[in-house]
Amino acid sequence: MTQMVGVATDKIVNPAADGYRMPAEWEAHSRTWMLWPFRPDVWREQARPAQAAFAAVAAAIARFEPVTVGVLPRLAKETRAVLPPEVEVFPVEYNDAWVRDSGPTFLVNSSSPGLRHAQPTSEGRLAGVDWRFNAWGGHYADFAADDALPQTILQRADAKPYRADLIMEGGALHTDGEGTLLVVEECLLHPSRNPHLSKAEIEERLKRYLNVQTVLWLPYGVEKDETAGHVDNLACFVRPGVVALTWTDDERDPQYARSLASEQMLLASRDAAGRRLEVHRIHQPGPLYITDAEAATIQPADGSRPRPGGDRLAASYINHYIVNRGVIVPVFNDPQDAPALAKLAALYPEREIVPVPGREILLGGGNVHCITQQQPRV
Repeated sequence: MTQMVGVATDKIVNPAADGYRMPAEWEAHSRTWMLWPFRPDVWREQARPAQAAFAAVAAAIARFEPVTVGVLPRLAKETRAVLPPEVEVFPVEYNDAWVRDSGPTFLVNSSSPGLRHAQPTSEGRLAGVDWRFNAWGGHYADFAADDALPQTILQRADAKPYRADLIMEGGALHTDGEGTLLVVEECLLHPSRNPHLSKAEIEERLKRYLNVQTVLWLPYGVEKDETAGHVDNLACFVRPGVVALTWTDDERDPQYARSLASEQMLLASRDAAGRRLEVHRIHQPGPLYITDAEAATIQPADGSRPRPGGDRLAASYINHYIVNRGVIVPVFNDPQDAPALAKLAALYPEREIVPVPGREILLGGGNVHCITQQQPRV
């Protein structure tokens, strides 16, 4: 049975009214947060290959900005020996390594062209939304430490906390920082999240928490995405008015109809500034599948999502992460790697494109964007 996090509605918080907004990912960061993988029911071979992949991502990001990696206290010593010395190790309790989803969504009170609510009386304060978290509808039984994690991170970052009355994950949200938010209807309206709320009620909360005026609801996520369709695997803003979209030219692939529906919706939309959107297709890798050999080394546990061989993996180059002066992109030893990197280089002309191995992260259900969370500079 799916365990649900209780939602209290007696105290409605309103960061927008307080002058806060969710900044775009390309705005300056003060650091990146990550968490160290360890679960043998999620990661193969006692998570050792995944740990090597996470270490490679942390090292790549550390070239551009500070990195803090949360680690279970019992694993802190051995993790410190694996990570580069410039990467900070932070002992903390958590249930799994998807900090984009279980961590806070940071807010700033600096002004923006899209900030139409209360203007900040004094700039420079950091805040964050502490979403209620239920492990994507119960992908593992115990997620209490994940649900408590945002308060710990926000306290460490000296950021004002706003506890939301909404089950949500950071990977389900993408903003241009100027009042426009991308979400996926398939995901946000999934019955495992907030079945007591209508689409309009969810949108109203997102506007209040993130200080956005226009919410663009894409219909479907990536095929077989175990999050029920996080937007960060499907589409992202690369700058205001410009969106990158995962794509396939194979009309027989179920992803074709999904991406086409999103492209049509985006091209028919306008952002909060009234702009028509420019959409760039980034062809997906594969399709890719978990092998029987990979699945055999994952240790099933009661209450955890099974990961059998032959399952399709929700592989996408959209699941990249923008850092200060760079972009960290997963690659898969696939023929589409080079074309995707070239297209992303054209879309981010002032940033260095840094490829990192993505398959081991993908086997756990996500990729580079899912395992990172930016803390904005204020």
